[in-house]
Amino acid sequence: MATEPSTNQSVEKAASVLAAFLDGRALRVSDVAKHAGLGQSTASRLLTTLESLEYVERDPVSGLYRLGPALLTLAGVAINQHPVHREARPAAQILAGTLGLGVNVAVRHGSSLFYLCNFEGRLAPKSFTLMGQRNPLHATGIGKCLLLALTPAQRRELVPDLHRYTPRTICDHDELDSVLDLVAQRGYATEVEELALGRSCVAAPILGQSRDIVAALSISGPLSALGLADGDPELASTVIEVADSISVGLGYLGPRHAPATRP
Repeated sequence: MATEPSTNQSVEKAASVLAAFLDGRALRVSDVAKHAGLGQSTASRLLTTLESLEYVERDPVSGLYRLGPALLTLAGVAINQHPVHREARPAAQILAGTLGLGVNVAVRHGSSLFYLCNFEGRLAPKSFTLMGQRNPLHATGIGKCLLLALTPAQRRELVPDLHRYTPRTICDHDELDSVLDLVAQRGYATEVEELALGRSCVAAPILGQSRDIVAALSISGPLSALGLADGDPELASTVIEVADSISVGLGYLGPRHAPATRP
């Protein structure tokens, strides 16, 4: 028992070393030490251990460290265990290929959304994957759908300050409430340059067996490919239809109806 606190601290330090790589850059030992708040000798020792386990790897020429293949194995196992990912992946992949646009599926983790999968079509190419990344709830179409699961009071407690990413980002809770009322009414959300200039998306919620919103699906791409500024009912219908099919696969049986009254 005496060694338990020390063991816990070692695990926490190793986790902080791995977290230093979340911005996607290869790092020097000094960079890792600074990010993790560790001494350089401690960081170097932890990196050596993590390298032996293939959680990080070191470029033999530059000497810089990056995340290693063992994490890919763990990530693959983790994502394949998620029921929403298993159900949504085939439909999202087919939709991206058919439309040529980006298709994303995400769930809410705390105060941000977490991407379970994404596919990019020919009209919306990316050199990176969104899977495993996080984005704000209030500035994305998927996030707006996920916020429908919360009351206005819960939303204000979860995200008290709505950060501005572009001039079009919604930064007022009352305005966000009005937008979410419209999303609930029509069954889909849109986002036009609220997170990044030149980008837009349309999204719909995914429901589980308990009729709760468990995830959301979006179709995204450049403004030139998505005509959302003036509305695109056909694209909205498509995203709702695919989201509904995923919901059914997860066990959603539709709205609860009151039992018929006997004569």
